[in-house]
Amino acid sequence: MNIKDLKPASIWNYFHEITQIPRPSKKEEKIITYLLDFAKKHNLSVKKDDTGNVLITKEATKGKENLPIVILQGHVDMVCEKNTDTVHDFDKDPIETYIDGDWLKAKGTTLGADNGMGVAAALTILASDDIEHGKLECLFTVDEETGLTGAYALGKDFLTGDILINLDTEEEGQIYIGCAGGKGTIATFTYKSESTPVNFFWFKVQVKGLNGGHSGAEIHKGLGNANKILNRYLWDLNRKYDLLLAEIGGGNLHNAIAREAYAIAGVPYNKKENIIIDLNILAPQIEAELKAVDPNFRITVESTDTPTSLIDKNTTNNLLNAIYGCPHGVLGMSFDIPGLVETSTNLASIKMKASNTIVVGTSQRSSTESQKENAANMVNAIFTQAKAEVTHSDGYPGWKPNPDSKILNIAKETYKKLYNKEPEIKAIHAGLECGLFLEKYPHLDMISCGPTITDAHSPAEQINIPSVAKWWDFLLEVLKNIPAKK
Repeated sequence: MNIKDLKPASIWNYFHEITQIPRPSKKEEKIITYLLDFAKKHNLSVKKDDTGNVLITKEATKGKENLPIVILQGHVDMVCEKNTDTVHDFDKDPIETYIDGDWLKAKGTTLGADNGMGVAAALTILASDDIEHGKLECLFTVDEETGLTGAYALGKDFLTGDILINLDTEEEGQIYIGCAGGKGTIATFTYKSESTPVNFFWFKVQVKGLNGGHSGAEIHKGLGNANKILNRYLWDLNRKYDLLLAEIGGGNLHNAIAREAYAIAGVPYNKKENIIIDLNILAPQIEAELKAVDPNFRITVESTDTPTSLIDKNTTNNLLNAIYGCPHGVLGMSFDIPGLVETSTNLASIKMKASNTIVVGTSQRSSTESQKENAANMVNAIFTQAKAEVTHSDGYPGWKPNPDSKILNIAKETYKKLYNKEPEIKAIHAGLECGLFLEKYPHLDMISCGPTITDAHSPAEQINIPSVAKWWDFLLEVLKNIPAKK
C-alpha cells in the first residue's frame, strides 16, 4: 500500500501532490504557482499579495448563501530537516513517503504534514462539488516556520470572513483556542583566529540519535538538546585539561530542538586517554537521563586531522560558559490552563559564520507577554556577561483564549454528536498565526484543529492515518452546521 491507496482518497491525493513540490520556508515559489494554477483549473477567484500569501475564494453551495463567510487557513512552507546520512535537496527533491502500520512517514526527512495536510484539506474542499458550505476564503500563508512573514504582512483588507478555522494543530480530538507568543534572542561571539600548537591530540566529538522535535509543542517532553549535551562534555574538558576549540556547530532552526551537534577540539597529548575515560563516564549518565525520551542517543569521539586555526581561548571560555548557563526547556507552567506550558526557552542552534563569528540562536515562548520578555532578558543577560553581542527579533503575539467563542461551541457540539465524546479544549504552547490575524481582524472568531502528527520539525515526523479521516469528517460537519447570519 502507498499514499495513493489511503482514504479519504481526495485529501490524501492532494497531500501527495504537495509532497512532490519543494517548499522550504522563504522558497515557496513553486507551491504558490501550484495554488494559482489550481484556482485557474477550478475556475475559482484567486489573489496573491506581494509577500506571496494566496487567497482562493469559493461561493456557497446552494442553500448555504446566508451563512457567514468562513476562512480556512494553513501555511504552505515546511520545516526542512534531514538525517545526516540522508541525501536530499529540499530545494528540488520531492519528499519520499512510506506507510508503517497506521502511520505515514518520510524517508530520512521531515514529512511536511505540518502544514501540508491543512493545505490539502482546504484544496479538497475547494475542488469538491458535493461538500456543503457557506462562502469560503481559503488563505494560504508563506514563511510561517521561520518568521511568520506571511501573517505579519497580511493586509487589513485581504480577508472579508467572519470565522477563521486554522488547520495547523496536531492532535485529533483537540480544539485549540489559544497559543503562545514568541521571540528570538541571538548571541554573536566574535573571535580571533589563533595558530594550532604542537603536541596536542585533536578529536571530533559528535552527538547524534536524538529525536529532536517542535520547540513549542514538545518542549515539555524533556527531549535531549544536542547543543547542551555537547557543551556539557566540552565544558568539563575545558575545566580539567585547558581545551582548545577549532570548530563547533549544532542544531538548525529556531523552532526545533537540536538533534545533532559536533565540535573539533584538542587537548595536550598526554591527556588523550583522559577524554575517552571522561566520555565513558558521561555517556551512560546521559543515556540514563534520556532513556525514556531519547533511547537512541549516542556521543562519539574520534581522532581528526590538526585544524588550520583555532578560536581564541578567551572566546572559547566565554562561549562554553554561556552555553552551559543558558537555560533550555520549560521555565513555568500555566496557572489558568492545567498542563499547559506557560513559558519556555530553546537553545536552538550554534553556527560558525564568516568574519570569525559564532552565532547562537535561541527562542522564547510564553502565553504571558511579560514572561516572554522576562525569558528573553534572562538569556540576554547570560550572553551579555559572556561578551557576546545580543539582539532580539520583534517577536509575535499570543492568541488569548475566548471560551465564549460561537465557532468553538459549534465545534464542540459537532464533535460530540459525531463521536459521542467531548473534544479536549486546549491552548498550545507553540506559536500559531492566529495571534497576528486577530491583531488585524479583531472581529474574527477562531479555532484551530488538525489530525494527529507527532515529532513535527524532525525527520521522525509522522501522521496518524486513521486520525485524518476523523478530522476530515469533523471539519466537514462543522462547515455544514454553522448557522445562518441573523
